Amino acid sequence: MNDPRVPDACTLPTAAQPVRIAEFGDLFAAGLQRIDRAGPTHLVLTFDPSRVPADSVRDLAARESLCCSFFTFTVTEPPGELVLDVVVPHAHVQVLDGLAAMARPGA
Repeated sequence: MNDPRVPDACTLPTAAQPVRIAEFGDLFAAGLQRIDRAGPTHLVLTFDPSRVPADSVRDLAARESLCCSFFTFTVTEPPGELVLDVVVPHAHVQVLDGLAAMARPGA
C-alpha cells in the first residue's frame, strides 16, 4: 500500500518510501530552525549549519529529485544558516503541504 504522503508521480519503489520519509524526518529533527512559506508553491526550510551538514541536505534533495522530478530544490548557505528552498508546480501543492506538515515540530 502506498503512503498517502507520497504522490502518484513519485517513481521511488514503494518499499523504499518509508525509508525516504524517515530520512526527511531525521533531517528535520537534526536541526531545522525555521519553516517559512514564501508562496503557495514555495517552502523555505532553514537549518542550523552546525548540526546539519550542507552535503547531507544536497544529497537528500538530489535523490528526491530523481524520483519526484516535480520538486525543485535549491540549497544556499547565507552566513550562519543553511537554507533549503523547495518549489513545486501548482499541481503538487498538496505534496509541499505534506512536507511542511512533516517538518513542523511534533509531527
